[in-house]
Amino acid sequence: MDQLIELLSRLPGLGPRSARRAVLMMLKRRGQVMAPLAQAMARVALDARDCHHCGNISTEEICPICQDPVRANGEICVVEDVADLWALERAGVFAGRYHVLGGTLSALDGMGPEELGIPRLEKRIGAEAISEVILALPATVDGQTTAHYIADALAATPAQITTLAQGVPIGGELDYLDDGTLGAALRARRKL
Repeated sequence: MDQLIELLSRLPGLGPRSARRAVLMMLKRRGQVMAPLAQAMARVALDARDCHHCGNISTEEICPICQDPVRANGEICVVEDVADLWALERAGVFAGRYHVLGGTLSALDGMGPEELGIPRLEKRIGAEAISEVILALPATVDGQTTAHYIADALAATPAQITTLAQGVPIGGELDYLDDGTLGAALRARRKL
């Protein structure tokens, strides 16, 4: 049990006390929660793999998004992580294909263009007749550095390079926003 608590406490959002509570709850409901969870985790550990085209997680070599002919509309959305892809899918706001980098450029973390699959992205532009590359990367220093690097690397391709708008979130109050967000919102203003 101590090993299970220690392993669970490594997960994001769970500390040692939360992990201990989770283990105790699972032990109380072994048949309904713990056994099915263990079986599901074992299946995912065996079956999950990265899609060869985009980097999404799937049980197949090519994920369902890349296999969908309707999504071959010439748009590709570049995201940092699979969680970002899933967030866009959950929102239902993008109907093209994706390219998961698996991180952002970072010399400290040893993440260069090769590790992020940027050369593979360049090959996809021509092979899939991509007309627009949407850079949906975080508004951090590393995210913006990565976006600029990708934009420079793809400058010679026929694809239009775009990025997500940044600024005031829906329902956001100006008084609670940081200076960087306010500045980005003001610079990205549009006609009403």
